[in-house]
Amino acid sequence: MDKDFLTIALPKGKLLIDSTQLLSKVGIECSHVNEDSRKLFYDLPDNKVKIIICRPTDIPTYVEYGAADLGFVGKDTLLEENKDVAELLDLRFGYCRFVVAMLETSVPPKLPSGEYDLSLLNHQRVATKFPRVTESFFSSIGMQVTPIKLHGNMELAPCVDLSEMIVDIVSTGKTLRENHLVEVAPILEATTRLIANRVAYRMKYERIRDLVAALRGCLQAEVSAK
Repeated sequence: MDKDFLTIALPKGKLLIDSTQLLSKVGIECSHVNEDSRKLFYDLPDNKVKIIICRPTDIPTYVEYGAADLGFVGKDTLLEENKDVAELLDLRFGYCRFVVAMLETSVPPKLPSGEYDLSLLNHQRVATKFPRVTESFFSSIGMQVTPIKLHGNMELAPCVDLSEMIVDIVSTGKTLRENHLVEVAPILEATTRLIANRVAYRMKYERIRDLVAALRGCLQAEVSAK
């Protein structure tokens, strides 16, 4: 393990810009880090930082096994991958929600509380990218379901009778509405988190502590400015 450098894994896709902007604000200038160049590895010797660009779902694995000291990863991915890493800080961007949704023609009746009666959906099929999160949620309310793992276009599954429900992450809910789906239960809210390899956190504690403090200060300043 290189004690002089921090290796930080950043996610490809829509979270990359927010990630590099936040690091740049705390003095790790990485505005040149982007997907357009197709580079997956960046050396920033002035900051003693190395940046690697990974698929979001792979970041917990890179961090758990020490290929990266730190990683920026969505809480949704963190929960689903269930890797042995230390969660250090809520970075407050990349907001989304986990929800259960169904075709608007199939929703169960509502309880007096106004919530949908999910008990009528016991032992039904649920299409999702997140089987671990799905089973955990339904188990917490005393239900068993059959998760069907898909990698995208969850909204199609109920339309072709592959499943009765879906569990997916949403930002605005627009895609659900366009496909005649209705949210029948919230599961949890998710944002991007800073995670650390547990060994690196001990071996490089001061460097990681200082970076966490700088990031936290930057985030608090942004909140105060609003």
